[in-house]
Amino acid sequence: MTADQLTYLVFGIVIVVALVVDLGLLSKKSAEISIKKALWQTLFWVSLAFAFFAFLWWESGKGPALEYISAYLMEWSLSIDNIFVFILIFSYFKIESDHVARALLIGIVLAIVFRIIFISIGVALVERFHWLLYIFGAFLVYTGIKIFTVRQEDEYNPANSTVYKFINRIFPILHEDVSGKLTVVKNGKRFYTNMFVVIIMLATTDIVFALDSIPAVFAIVTDSPNKELIIYTSNIFAVLGLRSLFFLLKGAVNKFEYLQQGIAIVLVFIGLKMLVPIFISDFHLPVTISLLVIVICLVGSVMYSIQSANRRKNENDTI
Repeated sequence: MTADQLTYLVFGIVIVVALVVDLGLLSKKSAEISIKKALWQTLFWVSLAFAFFAFLWWESGKGPALEYISAYLMEWSLSIDNIFVFILIFSYFKIESDHVARALLIGIVLAIVFRIIFISIGVALVERFHWLLYIFGAFLVYTGIKIFTVRQEDEYNPANSTVYKFINRIFPILHEDVSGKLTVVKNGKRFYTNMFVVIIMLATTDIVFALDSIPAVFAIVTDSPNKELIIYTSNIFAVLGLRSLFFLLKGAVNKFEYLQQGIAIVLVFIGLKMLVPIFISDFHLPVTISLLVIVICLVGSVMYSIQSANRRKNENDTI
């Protein structure tokens, strides 16, 4: 058994056991997860991700391990931005709190399947057409600038979503949450519920975010012989922690108002890193620099967001 095969085997066993424990034994089918439980589950998934980082360092060395943790942090930060959109979707469609966990579970499983497909296609295309990396880089720079300059009041509105409009045209929708059911029969006709709409929108929303995150990971692991392994594992670990992270952050949306600016800076940085080789053929940026930039931007934006929120709260209290 090769080193990569052993790593895939360990990763697969860890994921299966973790899913059984976290999504099976520790979570009821239809129950809202408390903040305390969400915190423990989030720590559980993050700890697993870092434990795999340690295993990868031991098995494959420092380079692949640092690339993996950089990719994971990148994906995890984008997942947080993803969650804020999830919160708006659940709020708009008025899904009962007892059914949110189940909708997230189904949506996340679909998201993992789609990401595996996208990553497989992406790896095959990049190996055949290396110049696609430059297109990815330009796209990341454009996306980062767009995210950085977007106004706070331009909030995502599920009603304006192309996916939502498409679903309404194709399926007969009963705009209600009927005890968490996906379909109901009314007057002899089958209707799809808001629960069905939300699950589809969760999965497709993650696909949209993957258009940013997957190219960003390609930039981090471009020269690594373990790139497929690193891209798959970093993505899947980040997505699997989405459910518990949702319940942890749903009451703190306004606490992280500058997070998207931090993410935007990281996307621009990674995009430029992908474009520099066009002009400097022997350019190589150590993965430690990428990791440092990611950590500084994300931690800095979160700290600044919390500081700004506390400052406004203190100002309001004194009025």
